[in-house]
Amino acid sequence: MTLVAISASYGAGGTVIGPELAQRLGVTFVDRAIPLAVAEELDVPLDDAEAHDEEAPAPSWLDRLLRGFTNTDASVPAPIPPSSFTSEDFRRATEHALLRQAETGSGVILGRGSVIVLRDRPKVLRVRLDGPRERRIEQAMRLGNLDQASAQAALERLDRTHAEYARLLYRADLGDPSLYHLVIDSTALQTATCVQLIAEAAQALGAQAAGGRGRTTST
Repeated sequence: MTLVAISASYGAGGTVIGPELAQRLGVTFVDRAIPLAVAEELDVPLDDAEAHDEEAPAPSWLDRLLRGFTNTDASVPAPIPPSSFTSEDFRRATEHALLRQAETGSGVILGRGSVIVLRDRPKVLRVRLDGPRERRIEQAMRLGNLDQASAQAALERLDRTHAEYARLLYRADLGDPSLYHLVIDSTALQTATCVQLIAEAAQALGAQAAGGRGRTTST
């Protein structure tokens, strides 16, 4: 059984590498399943859950952040979070969904704070995809068919959002290497190479865990 949690900075190719990795490992890519599970637990529309997704450290911070995004980048939708549930509700429901997935023992999870929530699970491979800012902008332009200004604005917005999400909700720094088993500059390596590296690491961790279960202690 193989479970991989991936944290990817904007432009690092997580939305490409994640699904290809899941296919390579023969497991489910659960990126879209998390907000759906949150919506079901909170009994709210999926659109409302997605409005909070990875942007919910605290209501006052979220409102301020969304207004700031609207003022600086009108091309990016910035819905004000619904009043029917709180950011704390969203965080708790997201964690429940992540832990339920961890119990299955398999899958590839992209984002959602999964590397932090699951950091104490020894059978979960935690991976960071990153790269120099300029190369991430170039890769985002190529993968998303964006112009440079749009890619740069998105990078600044999402890098800040993800960093604040981790810091305010979990007092964690996404740049902390101790959160990860594997850190890859996915702007310097081809997608296939990144997928191969992560797959091999996941299989090695799985074999190590299986070997540990089979050991006995003699005196």
